[in-house]
Amino acid sequence: MVYYGQTSCEQDTERYLDVVKYVFSSYKKEVPLVINTMGWVKGEGLLLLIDIIRLLSPSHVVQMDVYDWKAMAPLTPEHIHLTPGLYTKGKQQAKCKQMGMSGAENWKPSEGEGDASAPEYKLLYVHPEFPRAGVAGEARVHSSILRDMSILGYLGQLQSPDIGAVLPLHSLVPYQVPFSAVALRVIHTDVAPTNIMYAVNASWVGLCRIPDEIRCQTDGPVLLTQTPVCDCLGFGIVRGVEMEKKLYHILTPVPPENLRLVNCLLLGNIAIPNCVLVGQQGVEGEIPYVTSDYNYSILGSGKLKKKKHFKRREYAFECDYA
Repeated sequence: MVYYGQTSCEQDTERYLDVVKYVFSSYKKEVPLVINTMGWVKGEGLLLLIDIIRLLSPSHVVQMDVYDWKAMAPLTPEHIHLTPGLYTKGKQQAKCKQMGMSGAENWKPSEGEGDASAPEYKLLYVHPEFPRAGVAGEARVHSSILRDMSILGYLGQLQSPDIGAVLPLHSLVPYQVPFSAVALRVIHTDVAPTNIMYAVNASWVGLCRIPDEIRCQTDGPVLLTQTPVCDCLGFGIVRGVEMEKKLYHILTPVPPENLRLVNCLLLGNIAIPNCVLVGQQGVEGEIPYVTSDYNYSILGSGKLKKKKHFKRREYAFECDYA
């Protein structure tokens, strides 16, 4: 597992491909592999998908069309072979001679210019016959809710297995990690070293392992200049930064035997669900990092948004997630 740190790869497609290569390199080919590609299939997203198909050489490609949308061509082996991707080049179209009036079936390659190196896979093309299948806007809303639910489920591992009241996160004892024990990197944006601790505090982080040994001449923090592509062993919340003792306070359900391998914290553009910040029980006075008296014109600030009611058929439910 690699922590990419963003919900979309649009801003850094090159690193996305590096991550795909890194993960795929651990596949032993002893069992079948199912690859679930993302739904970005327009513009550069389609070109990136062509790169991924070339890179992974699948035996089958399942292409699910969108109802009443004909803009995307069938991803046949011939199409993938000839079409340039975002970072890879397609094989140059062979010189053709027109054998008939018109139509693609009437064009054939010249003698001696056959395509022996075309990818070999079977295309399974699925075309739904019902309206609103694969509508992108709804998918984005639902994916943000599911992402928050997934994070909350992950944090649920911090709770006692006994049935009872859910303990607020601020009542749990965190791990204390010295600044000098882990390297630090913000993935999605540039942060000045003087502001790095403000960014890390109260943030969701990937607990990672880089092959290089952490060597620090001082007592930290250790800042990486580039984002590594490395193993991610789990996730956690930096619930506090103790500047005097130079310690990170981290909550995570990752078992101690795996935590011993962690030597890198990666901070991405994945936010802690709002309910974790505003719904904690037992907090008196102002809630840290949540305020109504603030200048929202400051770069980096933003309001917590709520999806109030979603209705689906006869069911209705409330959702507090951003």
